[in-house]
Amino acid sequence: MKKAIALLAPLALAASGVAATASPAAASACPEGATCAYTSPNWAGSPGPVWQNNTNLSGYAKWRGAESIYNNGTYCNVYIYSGTNYTGTRYPLNLNTGWKSIAGSQIWHHAYSNKWYGSRC
Repeated sequence: MKKAIALLAPLALAASGVAATASPAAASACPEGATCAYTSPNWAGSPGPVWQNNTNLSGYAKWRGAESIYNNGTYCNVYIYSGTNYTGTRYPLNLNTGWKSIAGSQIWHHAYSNKWYGSRC
């Protein structure tokens, strides 16, 4: 069963969040193997998927306006950065988890780069 990190307060994201169970279809629009940004909370609307390391996501409206993010990757966790080129504040997002809201975090409307990590990446 997929799990999601529910953010109860802005500090929760910075402290890696509080795990909560989400329905398996909660972020089903995010393609397998991708990490997706949504411009609404709760993974609502169409996703902005990425599949590899990206040094500059600021040109993509979904990432530039991100309000929730889901990692539907196949093997890897992913770091989401508030700056381009893996700079700024770094937030780790485990495989098959997501943030229903990133409000109050440094990546709210500023998820500008991502990098996959883990033993199988």
